[in-house]
Amino acid sequence: MSITRNRLAAGAAFGVAVLAASQASASAFYLQEQSVRGAGRAYSGEVADTGVASLWWNPAAIARVERGEIYGGLHGILVDSDATNNGSTITRPGQATTAISGDSRASNPLLNGLLPNLGGAWRLNDKIVIGLSTAAPYNFTTKYSSTSVARYDALKSRLTSVDIQGTVAYRLNDKLDLGVGISAEYMDANLTNALPQISPLLADTGRQALTGDGWDYGWSAGAQYHPTSNLTFGASYRSKIKHTLKGKVDVSGLLSLLAASNGSFDGEAEITTPWIATIGGRWGVTSKTTLNASVSRIGWSEFDAIRVTRAAGTTVTPQDYKDITTIAVGVDYQYSPRLTLRGGVQKDPTPTPDIGRTARVPDGDRMMYSTGATWAAKPNLKLDVAATYIDFADSAINRSDTFYAGTAAATATALKANATGSAVVLSAGARFTF
Repeated sequence: MSITRNRLAAGAAFGVAVLAASQASASAFYLQEQSVRGAGRAYSGEVADTGVASLWWNPAAIARVERGEIYGGLHGILVDSDATNNGSTITRPGQATTAISGDSRASNPLLNGLLPNLGGAWRLNDKIVIGLSTAAPYNFTTKYSSTSVARYDALKSRLTSVDIQGTVAYRLNDKLDLGVGISAEYMDANLTNALPQISPLLADTGRQALTGDGWDYGWSAGAQYHPTSNLTFGASYRSKIKHTLKGKVDVSGLLSLLAASNGSFDGEAEITTPWIATIGGRWGVTSKTTLNASVSRIGWSEFDAIRVTRAAGTTVTPQDYKDITTIAVGVDYQYSPRLTLRGGVQKDPTPTPDIGRTARVPDGDRMMYSTGATWAAKPNLKLDVAATYIDFADSAINRSDTFYAGTAAATATALKANATGSAVVLSAGARFTF
């Protein structure tokens, strides 16, 4: 097989990079920041709460909205992270294995970001409420310097997603509410990494730039059960979405025998985002205090492989993510008629495998600690704020790739590094009824 035909053989980089672009406040590349009110209690009560701010977790949440409601929120994600080399190596054809040259420490490769939410609900009659909401569940950016030892795995990774959901909620009776939602989800990726030259004496100018985007569709369904006026149980299911991202791969800067591989090529990647099943409850133990709890099972095993198709054929790169269970508990306290205080804790394990973890997702188990408040500025206007601290457990980056596989230029890299990090999320929003 010729070198030219293997221009994408750098670990099927198009697909790998597309979904490996994001890490912030939830496992792997999923962002939970879809509600400011929910952020204040570590998202422990959203599946059983009422209103537009809970639509991401349960389409039945708007069934008891008495008047029209609009919600908007903004989350600032501030990340402190480091990745330190731990013996990364490269093996060029016919040469001994050597250390990858370059900067051994990457400071703050996970970039800060802003995440918006917006939604509305309108009552049609005494039984039916419709809603429309937008979320950005997979959205973040990472960046390594051109001289980092991680450069062959990742330079810049930007993943943007927008999920637009239309919802219909139905109040079956005084105790049971049902809801369904249909989502149109857009993904756009722009990612780069370095490509190794056939000789260490050549300038390290090899680069690969990857772009792809596309719209795909999913659904959600949920229910809320209100056995008493101060107790609510909720359950919901959000489907997986199989995305097909069509785009281009641009290869440049390769020298000597690899120079013929430079060029621009069409391709597409098939990737699948996980399903999410959540159960939870809210219990008003007193007139002022409400306890919240939720458990989510996230189907990350759907992200088993990246399948990249181009003119030369299809490449499959295993990912082997595992399903995980997150647990959250929280409390709402009605401090005064106009002020509600909140707090919560969430345990969120990583789905990424110990062998194969990349510099694009230096993910680890995490704990989330949140606090927040709501101020009733007017009878029809509530202002929400929240602050969250996320502690990432130390993790090991352990990624092996073969560039130009199946050719005389086959070059193997083994990226080994230790990653540490933490994040602070500051959130503000408003809920308006009319």
